[in-house]
Amino acid sequence: MRGTETYNKPNQKAGFSIEPADDVLRVNAWGHWSLSEVGELDTAFSAYVEDKPYHAVEYDLSRIEKLDTAGAYILARAIRCDTGKCFQWTLKGCDQGQRVLIEAAEKAALGRPPRPVRAWYDMFSRVGESVMRFYAEAYDTLVFFGRFMSVLVRLLLRPHKIRWKSVTAMTEDIGLNALPIVMLLCFFIGAVIAYMGANLLAVIGFQIYMVELVGFAMLRELAGLITAILLAGRSDSAFTAQIGAMKMRQEIDAMQVIGVDPYEALVVPRALACLISAPILTFFAMMSGVFGGMIVAWLGPTDISPILFLTRLQDTVGMSHFWVGMIKAPFFAIIIAVIGCRQGLAVTGSVDSLGNRTTSSVVQAIFTVITIDAAFAMLFLEMGL
Repeated sequence: MRGTETYNKPNQKAGFSIEPADDVLRVNAWGHWSLSEVGELDTAFSAYVEDKPYHAVEYDLSRIEKLDTAGAYILARAIRCDTGKCFQWTLKGCDQGQRVLIEAAEKAALGRPPRPVRAWYDMFSRVGESVMRFYAEAYDTLVFFGRFMSVLVRLLLRPHKIRWKSVTAMTEDIGLNALPIVMLLCFFIGAVIAYMGANLLAVIGFQIYMVELVGFAMLRELAGLITAILLAGRSDSAFTAQIGAMKMRQEIDAMQVIGVDPYEALVVPRALACLISAPILTFFAMMSGVFGGMIVAWLGPTDISPILFLTRLQDTVGMSHFWVGMIKAPFFAIIIAVIGCRQGLAVTGSVDSLGNRTTSSVVQAIFTVITIDAAFAMLFLEMGL
């Protein structure tokens, strides 16, 4: 193995010496390792370290007067990397800034950026940004809702301009096609409520009150809420994806050029379809949930016959609870339609935007539906309903 090799030209403001010893390459650099001085050092340094048999590097930067990114990148050529990992290297006689530059150059040699260092207040910054995005989304949704209502009122005054064929087709997709899954899910939910209620009430000998538990839960809350959540996950995402794909293909721009209002052609038909479908789905969800509870009461440990179940349900659970659940359905429908269509119209030209907006659409719709449902529950409680 050759001894120390030195590169130090008279007119050069920077130089280095290389000493291979015991599988360790000792690099001693001095002078100005900056972009204006290291042009000739690059080829020379690479040639000096290319054929040396070593696996570790020891840098002595105590005599370096100036070091920038270009100089650090050249020095980092001595660090050997294999299969995504670099061999050991050490620094001495350097300050913190020089160490950071060499570490960044090593990451660049591996083809990965340096890990960002987050400040202690980064968490609060992200929370603030999230709050600002929340208010921006809420404001944009309210603006969209206001314009939608103005277009809807204008079309209701002139119903011949409503695209009834689109409303009919979307009602079939939103309502009829979703009916089996809504009824099946509510059937099992009603059965679970009846089963759990019967077991809990059996402790105090009040199994018969399981009828009221199923009736109140399904009629007032769960049927409408489950229907709205299914619509948000099934139809709301479809609204955003359909309109977003049209936005990406510039079909909405073409509609505006030929004088077609996107609100009239895309938003209002979907909203009307939701308004028609949601109460129907909610009604069948209520009946299915009550039926599931009745089957468990009949075949389960309580042995309550269907006639007794229906008679007690009629006597103790009034029609007001049914209408409490049905009144919320149109509000949920409007929320789902407005959020889904607004997120679709907000899609930009990228596929990532379409995916992000579809996800945001479902999350915002479910969050808003649950919030409105809680507000209705407190309102009806204050009204004594």
